[in-house]
Amino acid sequence: MAETFAREIAGVDSVPSTKSDGGLQGGRVRRFRATVDMDAQAAADTIVLADVPPGYAFAYGVITASATLGAAATLAIGVTGATGKYRAAAVYTAADTPTLFGTAAGASADALASGERVFATVAVAALPNSTGYFVVDLYYSAP
Repeated sequence: MAETFAREIAGVDSVPSTKSDGGLQGGRVRRFRATVDMDAQAAADTIVLADVPPGYAFAYGVITASATLGAAATLAIGVTGATGKYRAAAVYTAADTPTLFGTAAGASADALASGERVFATVAVAALPNSTGYFVVDLYYSAP
């Protein structure tokens, strides 16, 4: 029976062996929380969520809102040049329901070589102008 290795552990049986990246194998999970008050942020507006240091690897995110973001407004989560790196633009209408998000490309990427500023981009329509808010929790692993 053939034995294959995941990308993160591929060199452990090599001669000479290579060590796994400590942020990807056996790292500690760290959370970056961003609470955003909905105030009619317009389409194309960006909302800075976190400044993530180098060496961190994205695992997943969770979004929770106190009220719906509206049937037309979409929200993407990413970085400059890849606004949907972690969450493609989509509506979010589930109030008080924590919802996981993440992309395969974001979750399988190597640890960050340099830090990155993660932001949400409002698309299609403005967010509601209400007393509501939403929380984005970004989870990364790091050595």
